[in-house]
Amino acid sequence: MNFKILIAEDEDITRKHLVYALKKEGYEVVGTRNGREALEHMEREHFDALITDVKMPEMNGIELLRKVKEKYAGVEVMIITGFGSIDSAVEAMKKGAYEYITKPFNLDELIIKVKNLHERKLLKKENTALKAFFEMNKGISIIVRSESMRNIMATVENMRDSDCNVIITGETGVGKSLLAKIIHFTSRRHNMPFLSVNCATLTEELIAKELFGYEEAAVSGILEAKPGLLEIADSGTLFIDAVTELPPSLQKRLLKVIEDGELMRIGGTKPLRINPRLIAASSVSIKGLVSEAGFDKDLYYRLNVMEIFVPPLREHKEDIEPLGRFFLQKHLPDVNKKIEGFAEDTIKILMGYSFPGNIRELENIVEGAVIRENSHLITPESLPRSLKLYQIETFPPERIQTISELTREYAQKVLDLVEGDKVRAAELLGVSEFTLWKMLS
Repeated sequence: MNFKILIAEDEDITRKHLVYALKKEGYEVVGTRNGREALEHMEREHFDALITDVKMPEMNGIELLRKVKEKYAGVEVMIITGFGSIDSAVEAMKKGAYEYITKPFNLDELIIKVKNLHERKLLKKENTALKAFFEMNKGISIIVRSESMRNIMATVENMRDSDCNVIITGETGVGKSLLAKIIHFTSRRHNMPFLSVNCATLTEELIAKELFGYEEAAVSGILEAKPGLLEIADSGTLFIDAVTELPPSLQKRLLKVIEDGELMRIGGTKPLRINPRLIAASSVSIKGLVSEAGFDKDLYYRLNVMEIFVPPLREHKEDIEPLGRFFLQKHLPDVNKKIEGFAEDTIKILMGYSFPGNIRELENIVEGAVIRENSHLITPESLPRSLKLYQIETFPPERIQTISELTREYAQKVLDLVEGDKVRAAELLGVSEFTLWKMLS
């Protein structure tokens, strides 16, 4: 997950409980007993988020928040406060805290808040890259070259002044969430919230809480009311990923919200007027599920005002280079390096790869290369070993090579893979060193 959290909490049991629960969710977590210890850890290593109690010895949470915001502005902060100390939480929010939670807290609620905080951090990073790309290139069309993707971008352009709901379909990793963000940030709602929820990662109960919110004491163990994502996204956009995983009862409830323009929180008695734009996504055919009675037909037609199919990356390889540059700009702020682009050989390797993980895999490859690269260009040496092996197992389809050429090229690539060790290369090829020499000559 690569999201590192620092916890400052003087109560041993609470701190250990938090560290255990968040590690179980896949986060990297470090626990400290007070603000002084927390700052010492921040001086030694990078953290994405801080969860701090308000009342601690040596340095309280408010003072820690102030120092963190002065020195580490990019760190998101969540405050833990007692139920009777809401004023401290308000003060913390004014000083730059993103979120607060009151003791005694429900672990499920805290985990949801941490996930929202993580999503906010990712959005900030992606928004920075998007804005830089839009400003540099005066439009979104520069991200793509292929005709199929240009047609999609033309559709997005035509929707600039529309608030219509959208369904995005395509294989896992094709960039459905990125396209949803582009739709939002190029629309007239771009200054309003963009929020997202993944229905495949939450239980029915948690999805209901996240989407619709709840009133005070309506949920066991939770004493304060909480607005849902549909309510927070009012006048903005809510991206519902893996929408086909939405349970039937919640499909009906979401349909009613769309039809009536009103939302009822869990445990609520008074409807709230809301106007969010909905962008839903699925890696399977929703229309097919409708015909099999697996997805509510009326909800499908309400969401499907505009449907966009995103093809897999292997069908529009012309976009690999511009998308690679986009992801380079996205991940460069995380490292103190000046990388200007990609070496020509690197682009050739990327263009020859099939990308079973689609655009998401391309982003992961670029992010890893940014970390490994020490020159001004992304070189083949910074690419994953799996791409080099794939390169050995394939050959360019545009020209047929002779057996001698193929043998020489294959042997040379194996030799390069083992960094010039001819004994090892001969062992891998199952030949003698003399035969290897003849293959290379």
